[in-house]
Amino acid sequence: MVPRVTTQPPSTGLDLNSILERRWTVRGDFTDAEFARARAFYEQMRFHDERLEKVRAMAAELITKWTGHTPRDVGSFGTRLNLETSDLDLGIGYPVEDRDRLRAALAPHTTFLGERKTRFSTSRLVFSFTVDGIEIDLSALTVEDFAVACRMLDRIDQTMTLEERIAHTWVKHLLRSSGRTEQYAAWKLVTYARFCPEFDWVPIPEKTGT
Repeated sequence: MVPRVTTQPPSTGLDLNSILERRWTVRGDFTDAEFARARAFYEQMRFHDERLEKVRAMAAELITKWTGHTPRDVGSFGTRLNLETSDLDLGIGYPVEDRDRLRAALAPHTTFLGERKTRFSTSRLVFSFTVDGIEIDLSALTVEDFAVACRMLDRIDQTMTLEERIAHTWVKHLLRSSGRTEQYAAWKLVTYARFCPEFDWVPIPEKTGT
């Protein structure tokens, strides 16, 4: 398993309530001292990248073999906003009319977690399996939704700055470590909403934190 960093809830000078209401945070919200702490924490999270990248590659190879579709990382690791307990969230686009066939193909290899609402009247099927001790959640989206998600992720990759990633991850850490679970779950989705407002991503129920 990815080792968990054990810390006490850190003190903060951030106005978290204001940040949550605004649904975004920027460098200007931070004192120099707190941003230095946030940067150090972010760099600590990056220590896990090499292992998670290897596990992700193994999981993607399995998914492609089982489904015939190449997945994309649709979770916090793909956007480099993960905490150290991260599982991996991968997604594929799959025709709705073939979902029974998909479930049959994945049944020997995964656990079916159910159907989740996505955007407008669409839904995704969610499956889970484990690679090298890391839990992999696989979402089978509609073909259209997967295309929208890929455009959103491309936009995040291209336009979200390192300072924004550091600030976002620090707020996420503060919320989780202080036990503000509902606000933490909502905060995990604000990046998606900011970079792709039409994509209403409904999360998988919280298990271990990401």
